Amino acid sequence: MNSFLIEYIPIIIFLGLAVGMACLIMLATWLVAKRYPDENKLAPYECGFDAFEDTRSQFDVRFYLVAILFIIFDLEVAFLFPWAVSLGSIGLLGFWSMMIFLGVLTVGFIFEWKKGGLEWE
Repeated sequence: MNSFLIEYIPIIIFLGLAVGMACLIMLATWLVAKRYPDENKLAPYECGFDAFEDTRSQFDVRFYLVAILFIIFDLEVAFLFPWAVSLGSIGLLGFWSMMIFLGVLTVGFIFEWKKGGLEWE
């Protein structure tokens, strides 16, 4: 039993170093960082409106559309990598299954393109 626990010592050392480095980096950032943001830091960035105003203001739905489209096509890439790695072992059924999947996503992409969902006015 004792030799079994000795095998965990490198993991414990690694976790200790990771936690120690994280605490050290956070402490150094807290000591060195400038605490008073300038005008550019408070300016609107991606959302297009002032971040420190009433939260019940209207929000353009195009931001949500872009986010959803990003998630859809990002998941496509997330499925492509494991498929490509295991392509040799899954055979023709796996190949054609992925081709159908990619075809459905391509049809959706073309539909979105034709509807003007990717155009920004």
